[in-house]
Amino acid sequence: MRLFRLVAVAVSAALVGGFLGNVPARASGGGVRNAGFEDGLAGWATAGAASAEEGGHTGTARLTLSAAAEPPSAGAGLAPASLHGPGPAEATQRVSGLARGTYTLRAWVRGGGAAAVSLDCGGPGRDVAVPRTGPELWVQVAVDARVTSGRCQIRLTAASGWAHVDDVTLARGALDPVRIKGADISHLTKNEDYGAVYRDHRGRPGDAVRILRDNGVNLARLKVWVDPADGYNSKARVLAMAKRAKARGMRLLIDFHYSDAWADPGKQNKPAAWADLPFDGLRQALYDHTYDVISALRQQGTPADMAQVGNEINGGLLWPDGRWDNWDGLAALLTAGSNAVKAASPSTKVVLHLAEGGNNGGHVWWFDNAIARGVPFDVIGLSHYVYWHGPLGALQANLFDLSTRYGKPIALVETAYGFTLEENDHEANIFNAALEQAGGYPATPQGQADALRDMFNVVAAVPGTLGVVYWEPTWTAVDGAGWDPADPTSGDGWENQAVFDYSGRALPALKVFGRF
Repeated sequence: MRLFRLVAVAVSAALVGGFLGNVPARASGGGVRNAGFEDGLAGWATAGAASAEEGGHTGTARLTLSAAAEPPSAGAGLAPASLHGPGPAEATQRVSGLARGTYTLRAWVRGGGAAAVSLDCGGPGRDVAVPRTGPELWVQVAVDARVTSGRCQIRLTAASGWAHVDDVTLARGALDPVRIKGADISHLTKNEDYGAVYRDHRGRPGDAVRILRDNGVNLARLKVWVDPADGYNSKARVLAMAKRAKARGMRLLIDFHYSDAWADPGKQNKPAAWADLPFDGLRQALYDHTYDVISALRQQGTPADMAQVGNEINGGLLWPDGRWDNWDGLAALLTAGSNAVKAASPSTKVVLHLAEGGNNGGHVWWFDNAIARGVPFDVIGLSHYVYWHGPLGALQANLFDLSTRYGKPIALVETAYGFTLEENDHEANIFNAALEQAGGYPATPQGQADALRDMFNVVAAVPGTLGVVYWEPTWTAVDGAGWDPADPTSGDGWENQAVFDYSGRALPALKVFGRF
């Protein structure tokens, strides 16, 4: 897949300020010597197994850092044993003559271990972990720091495993803040009603929403079904959860499925009440349902900050009327939903949400069709699960392209990873040994935390991106609170991807939100 060099992102004036915030202007500054390692290690002080080798992100060369071999782990995170050195490795460079202000360090990296890119400019040093990408695709990472003494030190390190680094730049300007650190807690009410208990990192029981907020989660995502068999994820339940989330200072993302149950790329079933409607009636029902929920949220003092018109709609929605092979019908339905959101709550941002976060060709085809038909929207929403949708390099390349191509902010509204392969109820877990292998991180509490940290770092490096939402971190296994709204005996296939363990205690992954 093509990799895209960093370019400035133009964000439409209508989206500057408020929830989406301002995108800081970037100015050139600093001056990294031998930034692409084309002159070997000239300009860099090294320790341990650090070398300039062929195979750069651009040009012919890259830096390779090879540290002590780490224990084998699952997936593509490891390089051949020959890359591992006898101990930690690093390369450093001091850049002088800098004016006071904030500077951002960017580097293209690949990694298979514990490695970091760090910037120390006279105040508190800052660092960003090198994601476990494997040796195939590069990603960009970025970190900023405030210059107080006219100089900065750049440090590239590998404490274990290996890392490749290339195209290191230092420029004046702050890194865009991560505005969304979200959690989809749609299933939480049902879990609580059936006896789920949640504990903080010290093991103390407490309100799950409070525990999330105390750990940095600042947005709640809530799905809406039209007429669910069990009554959960209905308008009434969403209104109640919105009150809880807003009371804790969280922002709100509403996710319309336009179905009585799950909607995703493999199924977009009409609600039973809409099944026999002619197209004009279907479009009006979608408008009325959307307007009803969004206006009720606003009237109770908990307005939605964003609203998705459909969930993972790569193949359209409300099949067959709005299927991918009937783009005129799909566009008319999307436009009706978007118009309903704005009529009910003008400040609410409309999100169009696709799965397969690394599928650049599919996403360009989809958004080109939507834009050609005048579908109004504010934000691009993506799902990306590394074990299903591919490596972080493919995701980031797509983020760079979509941001520059369409000039819209992007939010990663779904991701997750497993902390164990053990089961905790009778329902087989979705995340299994094969997906652990595909994902590249071990199914351990630390592996889950590393996967989420790397996802945040990859997203945060792309200007114009808003942040990350973790899908169902509170969906622990409780009898009666299964996945099928029509079957009380169904179980939970997601409990090993929650951020609470099987005793209900918060896992290390929950602390990741507070670091961004």
